Amino acid sequence: MRSQRPHTTYDRRVLASLADASHQPFWLDDPGAPDPVAALVGPTRADLAVVGGGFSGLWTAIQAKEDDPGLDVVVLEARTAGWAASGRNGGFVSSSLTHGLANGAERFPDEMSTLVRLGQENLAELEATLERHGIDADWERNGELTIADQPWQVEGLAEIAELGARYGDRVEIWDADRVRSEIHSPTYLGAAYESDGGALVNPAKLVWGLRRAALSLGVRLYERTPVTAIEDGGGPMVLTTAYGEVRAPKVALATNVFPNLIRRARPFVVPVWDYALMTEPLSDEQLASIGWTNRQGLSDAGNQFHYYRLSADNRILYGGYDAVYFFGNGMESRHETHPETFAKLADHFFTVFPQLDGLRFSHAWGGAIDTCSRFTAFWGQAFGGRVVYVMGYTGLGVGSSRFGARVMLDLLSGRETERTSLRMVRTKPMPFPPEPMRSAAINLTRWSIDRADRNDGRRNAWLRTLDRLGLGFDS
Repeated sequence: MRSQRPHTTYDRRVLASLADASHQPFWLDDPGAPDPVAALVGPTRADLAVVGGGFSGLWTAIQAKEDDPGLDVVVLEARTAGWAASGRNGGFVSSSLTHGLANGAERFPDEMSTLVRLGQENLAELEATLERHGIDADWERNGELTIADQPWQVEGLAEIAELGARYGDRVEIWDADRVRSEIHSPTYLGAAYESDGGALVNPAKLVWGLRRAALSLGVRLYERTPVTAIEDGGGPMVLTTAYGEVRAPKVALATNVFPNLIRRARPFVVPVWDYALMTEPLSDEQLASIGWTNRQGLSDAGNQFHYYRLSADNRILYGGYDAVYFFGNGMESRHETHPETFAKLADHFFTVFPQLDGLRFSHAWGGAIDTCSRFTAFWGQAFGGRVVYVMGYTGLGVGSSRFGARVMLDLLSGRETERTSLRMVRTKPMPFPPEPMRSAAINLTRWSIDRADRNDGRRNAWLRTLDRLGLGFDS
């Protein structure tokens, strides 16, 4: 299944499945997308300015207004709300704040019980917010399956269950017959099933719903308004935009993968590009041929892993595996398409579901993930605590961005809370080295991970060194 052939040698039928695919992200390719609001023109003042109109920024604005309806909150978005990672992801909403139990238990063992509880509370409060504001985002809580498709991965399923039990999660181990009876793939050798670890959502509908909720609460939103500078205005902070400026005593930066306005924060994240495919809608016969009647969210257990799920209209989203870094923190729009990865994903897809031969992909797209060396969000402050930022979700921010926003508001308030006392909040990951060492280290890690997947999971000296440093990478 782990083909690395150049795309020119893939089966012609695999390549034909991609021939008509649009490179617009599927979720954003929706006639129901809201019209942009006007850009900021001229000077304005606010009590709180939020930079970034994705999940983190909108959750910050909504929670700030729900805390204090009289607060004047401005959100500044460089393009349109949800245009970047918030509208390009797979729509997996996890309760985990730490990129999974294993990663959290390794990095924050003394506070994992608290982090698990806070993550569960965050997910429940997120769902309650959708209900309170009438946000229809195709929300589904169907459980999650981690699939073993290589013999060496099967043993690791028991470790997943044991770790889950330690923190109160109920995880079932399924053998090959059980998982294949649920989802009909000849590649499956076993699975770990967690019934209540998260949800699935249409991420564009979620971000647009949050946008609508923020506006209904009185948040002032300016789209197509990139912020070019931040400085101390001798009291309030001053945010400069192309045609205006905002003066506010408190600023929350929620730009994630894009270069942070606080320059010293930039070395802590790199943009790693993730790619996904979306099929055309399955017919009733095609859907019956794969089972999957319980519509769980799926991922496989390799270091390089795929994630996949059904959409509301019975398409299959299939993404992941490759995690591509381009020299110099490449963020150009040309990276949104990557034909070699699209062909690889399509080849893997038809290996998992050979009975769907002939199915075509309607969309193939990419997006940049704000990747940090510990895989979890981190926070920072500047200008004497008047400016706070959060970043580094590393691909698991659909749910945890709400928690990240909550912590930013705690920090801006100056109050010590249970959240701000966490070591996870008080510490930062190891920064990445400058180029060319950055690119060399990341690509050596990618090569080593691929080698481990091909070598029964055995990690080479480079990966073992990273493990000892607390930098255990996967895709």
